[in-house]
Amino acid sequence: MENKAFDVVALGELLVDFTQNGLSEQGNLLFEANPGGAPANVLAMLRKLGKRCAFVGKVGADSFGDMLARTVEEAGIDTRGLMRDREIPTTLAVVHTFPNGDRDFSFYRKPGADILLRPEELDEELLTGCRIFHFGTLSLTDEPCRAATEKAVKLAKEAGALISFDPNLRLPLWKTEDDAKAAIEWGLARCDVLKIADNELLFMTGESDFDKGAAILRGRFPNIRLFDVTAGADGSYAYYGEERVFVPACKRGGVIETTGAGDTFCASVLNFVLEHGLDSLSWDDLRAMLRFANTAAWFVTTKKGAIRSMPERETVEQLLAEE
Repeated sequence: MENKAFDVVALGELLVDFTQNGLSEQGNLLFEANPGGAPANVLAMLRKLGKRCAFVGKVGADSFGDMLARTVEEAGIDTRGLMRDREIPTTLAVVHTFPNGDRDFSFYRKPGADILLRPEELDEELLTGCRIFHFGTLSLTDEPCRAATEKAVKLAKEAGALISFDPNLRLPLWKTEDDAKAAIEWGLARCDVLKIADNELLFMTGESDFDKGAAILRGRFPNIRLFDVTAGADGSYAYYGEERVFVPACKRGGVIETTGAGDTFCASVLNFVLEHGLDSLSWDDLRAMLRFANTAAWFVTTKKGAIRSMPERETVEQLLAEE
């Protein structure tokens, strides 16, 4: 797995998050066009940590697609796997921010370019040439991108890559809750590393107790070697072998909105796996991993958007040293 051209290749949505940014002189809402999309957010943080990354997905042949492609390139992410659609526009999302910094999304995606990635458009060298392949469920909501995702996971796994999965549940994008659950189960059955949010754990197990919920899914999917649960402002959990570690969230204040926090956490975990492997991890290893990931995630919540808000490694380490 070490002799690969890329550390992490991610497939999925690349879109524009329109985030509320004050009022106009006429009292109308103003929105800032922030580049986003969970898989691209993960890669942006990994690039900040010095890892070699490539993105696979599709945007429209429009001004938003141009902006997204330029942003990803500026972040140092390889874009040879980024396709353009000349008929369907780039997917858009409006981010509704609540007073506590949490948010909800409204998607303009019926269809959007991201769901039109076809299996035959995949660059197979990217998929067989990575140490970790990362994906979520937004690329599983519709065809042909679902088939492309399934093919990509198969190719990467057969080539020896570790598989990373983040459900990134967005129920409005699914026809039924059962469809969403089936897609998440498909990902759970194929991943080595899982990052799952508290609401997603509840959705899949009916358990609000994280230990019980994790035990249910770990029992059903023994292939998951590193099982991480994010609990927002409370902190995060790691389950690995017989180890169970909880680390409280970084509470320095200044939270503006939480877009990209989970993706930053996920990237930090993948960076740890790249640097330490998945064998014989200790309680101390897992605690150090979660402390870094929690702190990096907090930093992103103090800024709008995600891709352009990721911290440098030195910034996170300095924050940790100050604790």
